[in-house]
Amino acid sequence: MSIQHPFHINRNYESISCLLRHCLQTKNLGVGALKKLHARLLRTGFLFLSHGLHTDLIFMYTTCLERNQLQTLTKFLACINPTSPLPFNALISDFRRKGWPFLALHTFAFMHASGVPVDTYALCSSLTASSAAKAAGFGKQLHALVMRLGWASSVFVGSALLDLHSKLLLIKDAAALFDEMPVRNTVCANVLLSGYAEAKLWVKVLEFVRKMPGLHLGCDNFTLLATLRACAGLPAIKMGEQVHAKIIRTVPNVGDDVFLQSSLIEMYGNCGLVQKAGQVFGMAGFRQEGERKRDVVLWTSMLSVHGRNGHFKEVIRLYKEMLMEGIAPDGVAFVAVISACGHTGQVNLGIQYFESMVCDFGLNPSPEHYGCLIHLLCRAGEMDKAWRLVNEMSQKAHGSCSVSMWGALLGACSECGNVDLAKLAAHRALDLDPHNVGIYVLLSNVYAKYGMWDEIGQLRKLMKERGLEKDVGLSWIELTR
Repeated sequence: MSIQHPFHINRNYESISCLLRHCLQTKNLGVGALKKLHARLLRTGFLFLSHGLHTDLIFMYTTCLERNQLQTLTKFLACINPTSPLPFNALISDFRRKGWPFLALHTFAFMHASGVPVDTYALCSSLTASSAAKAAGFGKQLHALVMRLGWASSVFVGSALLDLHSKLLLIKDAAALFDEMPVRNTVCANVLLSGYAEAKLWVKVLEFVRKMPGLHLGCDNFTLLATLRACAGLPAIKMGEQVHAKIIRTVPNVGDDVFLQSSLIEMYGNCGLVQKAGQVFGMAGFRQEGERKRDVVLWTSMLSVHGRNGHFKEVIRLYKEMLMEGIAPDGVAFVAVISACGHTGQVNLGIQYFESMVCDFGLNPSPEHYGCLIHLLCRAGEMDKAWRLVNEMSQKAHGSCSVSMWGALLGACSECGNVDLAKLAAHRALDLDPHNVGIYVLLSNVYAKYGMWDEIGQLRKLMKERGLEKDVGLSWIELTR
């Protein structure tokens, strides 16, 4: 075997690397051809000259790999140099970004079992993959590994651990972890706030925000967003107005942050102050350059506010104005406008909007859209059409989607007073999900509306036999002077 001059080796390496990157961009290299190229690199020894080729091959394989090809992945991992964490880190990160968290966790497990040094990059990517995969068991093992390796003092690893516990709704564990962190910053605080918000612990959000200055933690746009979300959820109008004032004082380019503006609209709307929500919407979208652009998020927020507060004619008017401004509506906007047509008795218009959603904007109707259409038909007295629609769509749908459609028909029957159809809808829903407490509650409300107390007693007996309990309701009212 002849020994090649270093110049030729470098030139060949650069040619192969360029070829791999070109194929990665154009995606025109199949699995078979990639394996042949891999074998060629192994035979000639080029693969062992640089970790760069390893990384290029990794990205090529992740482009070709399917979600369930764990065996192929394991074989490929065995060919990687087990002393360097760089190729493994690249692979874990790439799998995580592509939405394959289980492959990312499998790669990390292989890396750790092979004795490859684990750094913060691998830990952060693997913790994020555990969050995406809802892998609580693997996440706890990673937490133990973090503590054993002494990486708990890293603010990046700590933030990833907080994110894992928050997304798994292990809120008490997340709060305890935050208290124990030796180094904390605003990012860590925002992760915990996000966990509180996901669990709808609105009071905890506001309590924690009030504590942040004492913890020497700053406040950024994400903190303001979480606070506005909590004010809308409670609702707590006074605190919301204070946050609004802080945004005006401290955020220089509010017009560039559509989420802050839409959150303000939602907050005022949830507190019943539709006029103030309209004022925010009227001033929204102005940029530093003087141009104005109100995107679909702002329009949808305003449509939803009017719908929740019973201003259904205003919803339809705003929707028409939105189309005139050239904004393409999303699924949430169609839920608001079809529901508004149902409440205003405009059946044909509601059906027209439903058809427009599919034909004109290419959106797939969700169970919420079908629920709005069912309410629309029932309000117009078209009970047979509503029944046929649900029966047809539930056969195409599956699981919770079918249950939600029958639940929508049950709710519509409750409003229209059709007890017999309500019973049929409830029975069909309970056949699919016998432990759905919401269906029992809806049917019980129908019976109570018409004084059918014996049927309510039988329903409660059935719930007791199946070990079901209705969640206790509560209300939060902020008193103002």
